[in-house]
Amino acid sequence: MSIAAAFKDHEIFVTGASGFVGKALIEKLLRSCPTLKKVYVLMRPKKGHSIEERLRLQGETKLYERLRREQPEAWSKLVPIAGDVEQLGLGISAADLERLRNVTIVYHSAASVRFDDPLRSAILLNTRGTHELVKLALAWKKLRAFVHVSTTYSNPHVLEVEESIYPAYADWRTTIKLAETYDEETLDIFNLKYGNFQPNSYTFTKSLAEHVVNDYKDQLPIFIFRPSIVVSTIQEPVPGWADNFNGPTGLLVACGVGILRSQNCDPKIVSDFVPADVVARGLILAAYKFLVEPQATAKDKPLYVVNCATANISKITMGEVIEIGKTYIRENPFEKTLWLPGGSMTLCPVLHFIRFCTMHLLMAVVVDTLLRLTNEKPFLMKLQRRIFAAFSALQVFAATEWHFQNQNFRDLHSLVPANEIDSFGFMQHANIDYVEFFQHAIRGAKEFLLHESPISSSSARFRMKIFYVLDYLCRAIVYSFLLRLIYKFVVSLW
Repeated sequence: MSIAAAFKDHEIFVTGASGFVGKALIEKLLRSCPTLKKVYVLMRPKKGHSIEERLRLQGETKLYERLRREQPEAWSKLVPIAGDVEQLGLGISAADLERLRNVTIVYHSAASVRFDDPLRSAILLNTRGTHELVKLALAWKKLRAFVHVSTTYSNPHVLEVEESIYPAYADWRTTIKLAETYDEETLDIFNLKYGNFQPNSYTFTKSLAEHVVNDYKDQLPIFIFRPSIVVSTIQEPVPGWADNFNGPTGLLVACGVGILRSQNCDPKIVSDFVPADVVARGLILAAYKFLVEPQATAKDKPLYVVNCATANISKITMGEVIEIGKTYIRENPFEKTLWLPGGSMTLCPVLHFIRFCTMHLLMAVVVDTLLRLTNEKPFLMKLQRRIFAAFSALQVFAATEWHFQNQNFRDLHSLVPANEIDSFGFMQHANIDYVEFFQHAIRGAKEFLLHESPISSSSARFRMKIFYVLDYLCRAIVYSFLLRLIYKFVVSLW
């Protein structure tokens, strides 16, 4: 059976539909599985917009241009469901629960990916939210596949990560009870001790959520899908699409506008990036496996886990990412560049601190002072504080290399019929050209995140030439000053 045909007349429920992965998944489902019946998306009112308005605004973005062109009627299959993953029963009304009774496939991708979330909030959203959805799914008698989207970093103490469940850091039921009983401040006091000194609340609560899934594997056709660091698309619906600054995209943008000059991490570390459209294809294929292979849902089998990771398929180091970015951004600069794109990585914390003070803080003071003198609102020091906080939260990930086994992920590609490889396969991208990929990523960041033209204007290119001259001039002044100090010191010794 073809993959598109396997989804015919299915009713799908998606949480996290407004997130990065959720958006890519919905676009792919509607465009490539045109015979599916409905896609219910859990949403909550936000910033004065109703769920219907939010869904309409999402559908008007550039991500869905190809869908509007190829499947103009597909958007009508989306049905917004009012709710909130942090609430008991997901906050879904009885009337909406009745509409969901014929759901056959669930994609649970809702999660807080903020690494600095308070422990209580992370537990309620990532762990209890998973349990609440599982309890609802027990009543959906037609359910064929429940895809729980986790992360390859859910067990960060394990450096060789297999496609299996690992021992729990804590009991998930007890943890949920604690979050329901105590306030945020109290829980944060013993966060590290209770979380077994996990690097952040995100990895801890996502790990607990995996054990919620494991405890219900004999009652539901449920499994875990773990993407690594999700980055911009490699092919569809357009190369380079992204909707956030997470991962290397934010790194390249910060370096590209000249505000990130030093990072305390290992440039030789191989980071694991997976394009968003590859994740979407993997999610569809994993559900397809449960639809067409009855043995996949056998109750006596261990929990099925898929590590959606690509570092052992196509490697690239963080240092190589930065060098590619610096080279291409100087050719195609951002419109609001503040200085010559650059920056480097070091494992020496002292050297990084010196660079941070001189290249980050000093630059922020100068720029903000000039802005105040021209009656403009200063912003760079505030931005530098946010960058410092973000990199502090990510420090353990920037200095550690994980290896993810991914045979289950690779095997998904073998399920794809030959005539659907272009639509649903992903191993054809195994020998990815990272130079081309990050060129598309930078153009995508300009277009989708910074709302600029993907091709630089002549004025942006002219400013880049000026920054080249100023950068060399500043370096010459600093080096001359240092040489003079060294000369005076040597002469004084004679």
